[in-house]
Order: sequence, then structure tokens, then C-alpha cells
Amino acid sequence: MEGSERQLLLIERMRTAERVTVAELAEETGCSEMTIRRDLDQLAEQGVLRRVRGGAVSLVLRGEVLPFGVREHEAPESKRRIAAAFDALVTDGESLILDGGTTSLAIARVLARRRVTVVPLDLHAAYVLGNAPDVRLLVPGGQTTPGALTLGGHLTETSLRTLRVDTTVLGVCGLSVGHGLTANDLTEVPIKQAAIASAQRVVAVCTGTKFGRTGLGHVCPATDLDMVVTDESAPIEAVSGLRDLGVDVRVV
Repeated sequence: MEGSERQLLLIERMRTAERVTVAELAEETGCSEMTIRRDLDQLAEQGVLRRVRGGAVSLVLRGEVLPFGVREHEAPESKRRIAAAFDALVTDGESLILDGGTTSLAIARVLARRRVTVVPLDLHAAYVLGNAPDVRLLVPGGQTTPGALTLGGHLTETSLRTLRVDTTVLGVCGLSVGHGLTANDLTEVPIKQAAIASAQRVVAVCTGTKFGRTGLGHVCPATDLDMVVTDESAPIEAVSGLRDLGVDVRVV
């Protein structure tokens, strides 16, 4: 079991148990206690848990978003397939707003090889695209959030509302037929809405785990999406429901 896979397993265990011991985790994973201690120390540095004698206590409440560095290791192969599928939908010369998030970061890596104009909404993507020779990079102003480095606030929203782009690529916290696209962080809602309003085409990108989830903030109904690119873990009924609404769903 790779380190990132093992750490995700530990996180899921802590979401249900809240407090765990090194001995329990070593037995469940088949790894040595030394390896488990090292994993817990790394997760503590990322703010996922607090180390206590003989184990750890979760710092992430049920339903809360994990730190960016942890989420980046979730389903990496699925995110690469989604990014490759989206890359095939882009034409040279196209202009795009690229939402923040780990799936969007995978898309930034493939767009770095293209001749396009990109407006990234987090600094992770901006860094990847900054040295791309054929990418015209437009970075909006705004305030960054710790860790995720997402751009937001009045400056970001105002910048987006002055633009007209070909495509907006939206990251997803939750997506369903009934509730549409939702966000966990309320500050993201007006930014995503401004990005939607500025685009001729709106594409949501996410792994199948985001279907059926509902965040606190409502961004838009599902009918505002032109396309969803997801992976094969997406529930069949959710995919069918979106297609019934006229949304083009691409499963990779």
C-alpha cells in the first residue's frame, strides 16, 4: 500500500472513530507501528489530526473538507483521466476560467501544453501555468485562502464579471439533480456564479464521489451546466438524471 493511499485510509478511519490508536491502525493496515506513527505525524502537520499518547484525535469534523495537500492524493488516476478527457474538448486559442481544486489542478497540467488563455482561480494552477510557453495567463486579484490558495473576495468577483470567456471549468463540492451545484464554503458561491455568468460554456469536473453530496451554499441548478466530466465511479442514476435534464455527461 502506497503512503498516500495508506494516509487516506487512516483519515477515513478517523472520520468515523474520531480517536484511534497506533496499534489499532497497524493491525488494520498490516503496516508497522513505526510506519503508522510517521503517517500520523505527517497528517498532524497538515492539520488533519492532533497527536496524543499512543494515537491521534481527529481535527476534521464529519462533512468538513480535507486540506488541499491531502485531497490532491485522492483518486489521482481518475483526475488524470478527467483532465485528459477535458483536454480533448478544448480548441487552440480558447479562453478559459479555471476554478480552484485538485481536479482543476490536474487540468492545469494538461492545459500547460496548449495554446490557450487561462484565468486560474487558485495559485496552485497559476504556478503550473506560469512557465507554460504558449499559455496566456491572466491572474485576477483577490484574497487567498490558506492551504488551498483559492482566490476570492470582491476583487476576484469584480475581475471575473468584466470578462467574457469561451469556457468556465468548475470544481465541485456537491452535485445532484435536485440541488444542483453546491459549495461548502459560502465565500466561493459568488465567485463561481461570476465565472458561470462570464462563459459561453460551463463544464463541471469531478470524481464520482461528489455526486449526491450537498454543500451549504447553492451555486446554480444543474441545468446551468452544459457538461459534466466525471469518472466511472459516478452513480448511474445520477448520471441518468443529469442527462434527462439535458446536461452532456462524459464518463471516463
